[in-house]
Amino acid sequence: MPATGPSLSIERVTTDAWITLAVTVGTVALLVSDRLPPSAAMFGAVVVLLTIGVIDSEQALAGFSNPAPFTVAALYLVARAAERTGALAPAIGSMLGTGSNYRRAAARLLAPTAVSSAVLNNTPIVAMLAPTVSNWADRNGLPPSRFLMPLSFAAIAGGTATVIGTSTNIVVSGQLEASGFDAIGMFEIGMVGAPVAVLGVLLLIFLSPVLLPDRRSARREFREDSRSFVVDMVVEPGGPLDGAAVEAGGLRHLQDVFLVQIDRGDDQIFPVTPTTPLRGDDVLRFVGRAERVLDLRSMRGLASTHEEHIVDFERERGAFFEAVLGVTSPLIGRTLREAEFRSRYQAAVVAIHRSGQRINAKLGEVRLRVGDTLLLLADPGFRARWYDSREFLLISRLDQVEPRRLGKSVIVVSTIAAIVVASAVGLVSILVASLVGAVVLVASGVLTPNEARTSVDLDVIVTIASAFGLAAAMESSGLAAQVATGLVDAFSGLGDRGVLLGIVLTTIVVTEMITNNAAAVLILPIALSTASVAGLDPRGVAISVAISASASFLTPVGYQTNTMVYGPGGYRFTDYMRLGFPLTILVVVIVVMLVPIIWPVD
Repeated sequence: MPATGPSLSIERVTTDAWITLAVTVGTVALLVSDRLPPSAAMFGAVVVLLTIGVIDSEQALAGFSNPAPFTVAALYLVARAAERTGALAPAIGSMLGTGSNYRRAAARLLAPTAVSSAVLNNTPIVAMLAPTVSNWADRNGLPPSRFLMPLSFAAIAGGTATVIGTSTNIVVSGQLEASGFDAIGMFEIGMVGAPVAVLGVLLLIFLSPVLLPDRRSARREFREDSRSFVVDMVVEPGGPLDGAAVEAGGLRHLQDVFLVQIDRGDDQIFPVTPTTPLRGDDVLRFVGRAERVLDLRSMRGLASTHEEHIVDFERERGAFFEAVLGVTSPLIGRTLREAEFRSRYQAAVVAIHRSGQRINAKLGEVRLRVGDTLLLLADPGFRARWYDSREFLLISRLDQVEPRRLGKSVIVVSTIAAIVVASAVGLVSILVASLVGAVVLVASGVLTPNEARTSVDLDVIVTIASAFGLAAAMESSGLAAQVATGLVDAFSGLGDRGVLLGIVLTTIVVTEMITNNAAAVLILPIALSTASVAGLDPRGVAISVAISASASFLTPVGYQTNTMVYGPGGYRFTDYMRLGFPLTILVVVIVVMLVPIIWPVD
């Protein structure tokens, strides 16, 4: 009900609708431009609407009392436990096997991934499997680009099979419940989502080797061309640098080259400070642009190691990492120099990869973008320090797989099974089952309290909760009804399926521009109003929105897992459309054909 009461005049409703439209358009523009984190944009929009009087405080805060954000938060913790313990690790080795038959390996990888994604959040699944898949592909002489994008797409498709498969499904279920309908059942969405997952995986297996080109990943380029990134030089005994500090010796502000490490006998100095003293026979490791590292050979006091440098991971005590930047990273739009990267993160950027290519420029002056992959040299604890932060979407070591707590994986698998069964048979609600499962995982020591806290993406939770307020404004102001009327008028000539097609296409377009959760919550009020005007079953329409909002296959930035594999796969932006377009068409056809049959028109 509108904040000003039920006796609103038509003029007042129209004014509120225009205000809501302006705020919604402005919010979408901020989300598309990445000028603000999604949570800040959505919460700010709700504050504006509350201040103006379009919604009241109860409507503005409705999302923070809805079960959806808390269910998503609890399931984040469950998914983190699965990733941390390697609960899926026993299946990983048997997924890929050996050999170079692409379709056979893809089938062994994608099918279990889709099944796992039906009960776990997509992001940790891809985070756990992507480095393993990359290493396996390298060992078998196959390009990782043939596997990583299909891995992401299979995880997305599998998430449509159950209501807990993606946070978007939970959000739509919560908003549907807030609108006076029953929540979506555990497997109810699977009547449409399961065909999407099964046929989607089959499509990926057969089309990926045809549509995806071979791309050289950042990982492979580093392994093959390490000389272009790293060079070792020796301090000449008795020379001008023997006994001098790093900065006094002129090694602090070299152009495009950084001193990152000193090997002194059996000791290793890392990171190197400006006051670190140099000694004769010290081996200095520099990273930077290929043409610049060669200039070091002309510097007085330094000598070549007389060996062609190749990175030997087994002997390396520093660690090389691959880090992908996501939408919420504070590094986006900044240069490494502005972010004071080396001092803040205690790591040196060896190279930056973007759109499948290494950036051949002065690294300190490159403005970072979403999806950029940074190759880093840091101490072995780098991943543990930054893994659960918003700074990086994915961090993986180039030389080894991170250790897992395999001993506790049985607890995780049992907890996940209990959540699914208890929710499916109606013993408890999904919210209660998820919260109890999260408590069990912490109480049993699978996760520490700090790991549990950092596993929850608060930006996503606040975005979801805030979006409910914006959705309430769209409904109470009459904007949703007005847009719905226009949508029905535009597609009514194609019949009921034509109207549903309009809803599905609108959702897909919006979810590629902004986050899938925000898209679902913004589109659902319009979809429910459309169902009322056109006589469609609101339940079927809501499930159509949930699946369509999750079906983000066209860009690397529309869904987190797509961004995670963007750099590691060496992909270009257009590669996603090659494989994503037929998959999107498949989703549209399945939804438009099945929904009116399963949920008939009133």
